[in-house]
Amino acid sequence: MAKNRKYRSAALRFGPALKAFLLCLFIGGSGVGYVWQKNQLMELSKQIKQRELRLNAQVVQNEKLKKQLATMRSPAFLENRIKELNLGLVQPQPSQIWRLPEPARDPAEPSAGRTALWVAPAGMQPEAHVARAP
Repeated sequence: MAKNRKYRSAALRFGPALKAFLLCLFIGGSGVGYVWQKNQLMELSKQIKQRELRLNAQVVQNEKLKKQLATMRSPAFLENRIKELNLGLVQPQPSQIWRLPEPARDPAEPSAGRTALWVAPAGMQPEAHVARAP
């Protein structure tokens, strides 16, 4: 004889409801996770855009500063600035300029004719301060 519904176990009565609840929880959690992930992607894209804009602004500023540095290093600008500040600097005399050979990077290679310049301070005789090898 068939058993009465009244005497069914609790697991059999609440099983379908529990399955439906877990299925709804999974679908709802997936939806919330999807929305959270899309929100995170949007925030990261905003941060990337802001950093790209800041990088471009710094590149433009760097180019302006390079041009300004090149202008400030030019001999004409330096001469005008020396006159403006009354520093009294003049070109060195030819006797104050020493031409020094630049040492080779590798002892086996010759210096390939490169020379370096050194300007003796005013009043100093170039020959007096040359270190001589024994």
